[in-house]
Amino acid sequence: MQKKYKVLLIIIVVLIAFRILLPYIVLNYANKELASMQGYYGQVHDIDISLFRGAYIIDSIYINKVDTSNASQTPFLSAKVIDLSVEWKSLFQGRIVGEMEFINPKVIFTKDKAELAQVQKDTNDFRKILKTFMPLKINRFEIKNGELSYIDKTSQPKVDIKMEKTYIEASNLSSVQDTALLPSRVTARANVYEGVFRLEMKLDALAEAPLFDMNVKVEKTNLPALNDFFKAYAKFDVNKGEFNVYSEIAAKDGKFAGYVKPVIKNLDVVGPEDRDDKFLNKVWEQMVGLVGVIVKNRKQGQIATKIPISGEIGGANVGVITAVIELLRNAFIEALYPSIDQQISLESVEGANAEKKGFFKRLFKNDNKDKGKDDKESNSEKK
Repeated sequence: MQKKYKVLLIIIVVLIAFRILLPYIVLNYANKELASMQGYYGQVHDIDISLFRGAYIIDSIYINKVDTSNASQTPFLSAKVIDLSVEWKSLFQGRIVGEMEFINPKVIFTKDKAELAQVQKDTNDFRKILKTFMPLKINRFEIKNGELSYIDKTSQPKVDIKMEKTYIEASNLSSVQDTALLPSRVTARANVYEGVFRLEMKLDALAEAPLFDMNVKVEKTNLPALNDFFKAYAKFDVNKGEFNVYSEIAAKDGKFAGYVKPVIKNLDVVGPEDRDDKFLNKVWEQMVGLVGVIVKNRKQGQIATKIPISGEIGGANVGVITAVIELLRNAFIEALYPSIDQQISLESVEGANAEKKGFFKRLFKNDNKDKGKDDKESNSEKK
């Protein structure tokens, strides 16, 4: 009996020691993985493990992009907390899947370091990093108080634009609770220079080809707050104006269809702040302001158009002619209604190019006759 007690005591001591050492073992492994990534370098400050929850918590992580020519580092991603755990409610569905929660994450895309064309590559690389930390399939993730930035230090003036207070929730990514055609859900919102960004998306996260139906809108963004961007890339600034954009996009069988509807209200390009500008800059701003006045709908005080987009994944067809027609319609015939039009669905993808109309038929069409309704339905799910 004494031997049995001794063996039991030894086992208990070993388990306690293992539990004490486990966070340091995991932390050492994580930092080795982050330090050995191709093109990146990262570190974790600390890791806490909760065996009762089946979770571990990453405390203060950062990942930088590394310039292979000179070994310099540029901030790419950081987060105050990443909580990785088993999604217990899915166990009742007979599935073992995980969930992730990011608190105060920041993602920075820097010109010449993380070009926008490389966003997909960076996203795929980050997925590989996450698989290192979370071996389970992710069924749900949540982002709280996130920040997304684009920085161009080479421009004059320097460009630093961002989305703040970002909240994202994606659920049922592994199709545990629902087996409908589009079983997964993604919702997002963020602050954008006094305006609000919102996204609603239904998708099949397990589909081989993209399969989704998405609504996006940005409303009441203050244009003068983006003057550094305009000065750097368009060589003019804005005295007053409000930017809105509404979009619907659906994808199926490797194809997609949708539209983007930008609406600018109360635009005023030339202002008192331009009196000290160079002569050519003044001329350019006067020309931009004049064009704005010409294409503005007087009654609504807005410049707007609707740009159809369609094609196959990897190559888009942008309806430039249609965009010009819609710009003229808004200015001289009928103002575009600032809302989601509820026109795009998975069925729209198949018939995206089915209807062809002549110039004047499209110019004088009357598809806004029912758009005077309250926009309460724009945040609801599509039928």
